[in-house]
Amino acid sequence: MRTSSPGFASAVRHVVFAMALLFCGTGLAAAATPAEALISGNINTGLEILNDRQLDTEQRRVQFENFLLGVTDLKRVATFTLGPYGAKASPEDRDGFAIAFQNYAVAVYQSYFAKYAGQSLTVTGSRQVAPQDDIVSTVLIDPTDRGGRPLEVDFRVRSNAAKPVIVDFAVAGVWLAPAERDEFAAYLGQNGGDVRKLIAYLDQLRGRIAGGG
Repeated sequence: MRTSSPGFASAVRHVVFAMALLFCGTGLAAAATPAEALISGNINTGLEILNDRQLDTEQRRVQFENFLLGVTDLKRVATFTLGPYGAKASPEDRDGFAIAFQNYAVAVYQSYFAKYAGQSLTVTGSRQVAPQDDIVSTVLIDPTDRGGRPLEVDFRVRSNAAKPVIVDFAVAGVWLAPAERDEFAAYLGQNGGDVRKLIAYLDQLRGRIAGGG
């Protein structure tokens, strides 16, 4: 996987866009299920943290990270994105990747969130794909786009733990986690399955994002 890989760039855009949408809207339909409540009930919270000018940069980062980890299961997503390479990796490398993935994801969400503020995300319904496994459907409406077709954004919510958590996103029908799994598999295939190299690569990307690069 190279920094110029179109596929990886596309996956990153989906990560950024989908997670940002979770927090940028105010047009909510009534939440009819716990999964819908998770989405609709957290949209404004993240926005308030990132827009709180009484917080300094580090306070904002810490509060947003804690909030993000409270509504998502990034460790589960990280395990999924490693695919079959996860089973071959040592426990230390799996744990290291989970940390690197989490730090990378938080940096991405926080860096690009402001680009989507002011748009309206409305929960339109949900469907169950398996017991305690729901897909919540939403639409994104840009108030400046007169007559445009709303963008469809789906969130996959698992409720088989202590509380419902978000485990995947889809923008216009493209799911994030499978796209990342394919990109990581390509990278690992080109690098002898070395998970530590993938960890280093994610750390490098996170550093660039945090530095505004």
